[in-house]
Amino acid sequence: MARATIPPRWAWALTGSGHFFTESLALIRTLDAVDLFVSKAAAEVVRMYRDQLILPKGSRLFRDTTASAAPVGRFYEGFYHTLVLAPATSNTVAKCVVGIADTLATNVFCQAGKCRIPTIVFACDNAPELETRAPGGMVKVYPRRIDLDNTARLASFEATEVALSLADLEAAIARRKRERGAADG
Repeated sequence: MARATIPPRWAWALTGSGHFFTESLALIRTLDAVDLFVSKAAAEVVRMYRDQLILPKGSRLFRDTTASAAPVGRFYEGFYHTLVLAPATSNTVAKCVVGIADTLATNVFCQAGKCRIPTIVFACDNAPELETRAPGGMVKVYPRRIDLDNTARLASFEATEVALSLADLEAAIARRKRERGAADG
């Protein structure tokens, strides 16, 4: 049963990746109404960036603390118009591809798909060679073929857009804002 009186919000799920984590936090701050879903692994990463976890007014934070991921019921009630899963680890992408919903992040992805809510996933492991920020500075990583294959498979999912760069993620969010503006106007 959809809620008719309150406009739907953005849902944003964080995973345990530090790849473009601060940039993702900056993008979250550009959204008007957003709920943040933080997996257990993401909670560990958030501690490293605590000073940058400044959320827009009216935002809600949901942590991965229940076995059934109780907050996902909000997807069935019409609370959300878009899910952003960013940054998404190769582990999260793999679970999404095969339908495993055992973390808050994978569970919201699953529920968004079942509710036909458009989803944007910023998959971290999307090129044969990448540079990423680690606690000690920039490092090179070499995603495995299976990681790259899973990212490609995820891009074929209905109502799912996979961003391969920060610029892709920014463009996808801007596009959804325009679409939502046209829908709300």
